[in-house]
Amino acid sequence: MDMRSGIIGTGFIGGVHAYAVRAAGGALAHVAAESLEHAAEAARRLGAEHACASAEELINADDVDVVHVCTPNALHVPQAEAAIRAGKHVICEKPLATDPADARRLVEAAADAGLVAAVPFVYRFYPSVREARARIGAGDAGPLWLLHGSYLQDWLAGSDATNWRVDPKLGGASRAFGDIGVHWCDLMEFTTGHRITRLIARMATAHPDRITEDGAAVLFGTDRGASGSVVVSQVSPGRKNRLWFEFDGPSASYAFDQELPDSLWVGGKRGNQVVPRGPDTFSGPAAGYARLPAGHPQGYQDSFTAFVADVYAAIGGHKPDGLPMFADGLRAAVLTAAVVESAADETWVEVPQ
Repeated sequence: MDMRSGIIGTGFIGGVHAYAVRAAGGALAHVAAESLEHAAEAARRLGAEHACASAEELINADDVDVVHVCTPNALHVPQAEAAIRAGKHVICEKPLATDPADARRLVEAAADAGLVAAVPFVYRFYPSVREARARIGAGDAGPLWLLHGSYLQDWLAGSDATNWRVDPKLGGASRAFGDIGVHWCDLMEFTTGHRITRLIARMATAHPDRITEDGAAVLFGTDRGASGSVVVSQVSPGRKNRLWFEFDGPSASYAFDQELPDSLWVGGKRGNQVVPRGPDTFSGPAAGYARLPAGHPQGYQDSFTAFVADVYAAIGGHKPDGLPMFADGLRAAVLTAAVVESAADETWVEVPQ
């Protein structure tokens, strides 16, 4: 089945979606932006067949199978709802919604309509992450007891750096955790199988004039008895997209760094290994996502392409392992709400499951 996509929102992430659509074998039929003029420019830049005057025009186009929602956070819910009502499969950027009730409504609407509705938690698609998941699932580390890491960026480090995300009316009550902290938490839960059950959070700003947080520190416990912590920041100079984790068991530890994604660090009591990413160095599930031989870099855009390819496979009736769906977007909204509540009350919060 040839998939035809329409992308609403043509900024950086819209361009990433556009490239992934073509690389995954789909066609970019339509794009929509804040105006027809901007959409026409984006259509030329991204290689779309047609520029739409509005999101509504794109959603209702007969030749769009999958609607990609790549707009500011406040628009995700109404645009995803409209796409579902139009009978279109949906890929919606995170956060799926800034309120758990809205996210739950989208989950139920997509399920009732029998549509594939996915959220691009694309860090799941790094082969090194899949290899860590396979080894943990096989019990190589023993019972994990300590789960820790960080996601650090610097794009808002300057006092004059800004975009729509700093406005809570457009981005939501949480910026740093809601934008990148949820990526780390999704990756931790996906890779380890643990679920965060309770947490305590502290939010902070480097620039007092900003309403939403520049960073957050979170301690948590899981349903399997592990303890954990994550630090997120969008104002750490020199850190571009340093998503890092280490998951420790009594027999082995596994570490991944997105800025050095082509290997998996495996810690052992008698020595450590750095396993290069490749179809002949990783195990079965991970090897399938290692499209290039070891030594040829494979990164974020490749992971995004793998995600879109799995969405297309799901639409075709397959069940790709680990495809992040709207339910995972709901999970992120629940975690974000818990972090905001904990930081406001300065206390531990139970996380609804």
